[in-house]
Amino acid sequence: MIALCASSLAACGSGSASYTVSVDGSSTVYPITEAMAEEFGIASTEKVNVTIATSGTGGGFKAFCAGERDISNASRPIKESEQELCEKNGVEFVEFNIAIDGLTVAVNPSNAFVECLTVGELEQIWRPESTVSNWSEVRPEWPNEPIKLYGAGTNSGTFDYFTEAIMGRVGAIRDDFAASEDDNVLVQGVEGDRNALGFFGYAYYAENTSRLKSVAVDPGTGCVQPTPESIQSGTYTPLARPLLIYVSRKSMERSVVRDFVRFYLEHSLEYVPETGYISLPAAVYTKHLETLAQFELAVAASPAAP
Repeated sequence: MIALCASSLAACGSGSASYTVSVDGSSTVYPITEAMAEEFGIASTEKVNVTIATSGTGGGFKAFCAGERDISNASRPIKESEQELCEKNGVEFVEFNIAIDGLTVAVNPSNAFVECLTVGELEQIWRPESTVSNWSEVRPEWPNEPIKLYGAGTNSGTFDYFTEAIMGRVGAIRDDFAASEDDNVLVQGVEGDRNALGFFGYAYYAENTSRLKSVAVDPGTGCVQPTPESIQSGTYTPLARPLLIYVSRKSMERSVVRDFVRFYLEHSLEYVPETGYISLPAAVYTKHLETLAQFELAVAASPAAP
C-alpha cells in the first residue's frame, strides 16, 4: 500500500529513504500527483512511500530549493528568485510540463445574475485600489448585494498567475479577501456564501459542479466558459496555464524517484483527464521521457550509480 499525506510530511511516518519520494507544492497539481502516487503504489513491486504536502507553489519551491523535497508541484513556472535559491543551495532540477489548467472563476450556484465577467470587470473587482463592495458597482442592473471574495493565498501559483493575467503584475491584488493555499477551502467558501466570488483550479470546479457555478470570462472577443475543449484550444484566455513538476537531479539518482517520474509521464495521457485537468499532446510526454532516459544512461555510467 502507498502512504499519502496532504498536509504534513511528518504525519506520514518514516520508512526507508530508498523507497520514499517526497513531494510538496501546488494544491492545484496535488490531485494529479496523488492519482499518480496511488497508481504507482499499485503497480510497484516494492513498498513505496510517496508523501505529498500542499504548501502552495511558492512554499513548495522553498522546501525544494532547500534540498528538502524530491519533487515540487507547481502551477506556474519557477521564478528567477527561486532559481537563484536552488542554485545557492546546489539544487539542480529538471522541469516537466504535465498538464494544462483553466483557472476558474466561480460563484455560488444560487447566483442567477452573473453569467460572464470581462477581464476588465475582474480587474475592477480585484485590483489593489478597488473599492467595489457590492455587485451593483460592477453592473448597475445587478443587485445591491455585498460581494464576498475568495482567492488563492500568496504562496500559491494560482495567486501569482491570476494577479499577473488579470492585473498585469504578480501580487497586485486587494487585501480584503478570504485567502487560502488550499483550493478545497475556497470551494467551501464559495459554496457557503450566496454572494461569493472566487477563483481556483479547474479540477476543483469539475469535482464540484453541483456546489459551484462557473463564470465565463470575456477577454474582449466574447464570453468563454472554462471547459476541457476551450482550455486546450487556447480560447479560454487569459486564464489557461501550464501545470508542472520540478524534479531534483540529485533525487533522480535514486531509482525509485526515476521510476515514479517515468510512471508519471507514461500515464499522464490516461490519468490527467480523470483528475479534471487537460493532458498535453503525446509528443510532449515522449520528449520528457527521452530526457529522463538520457539522465538514466548518465547515472548508469557513473561509478557511484545506485
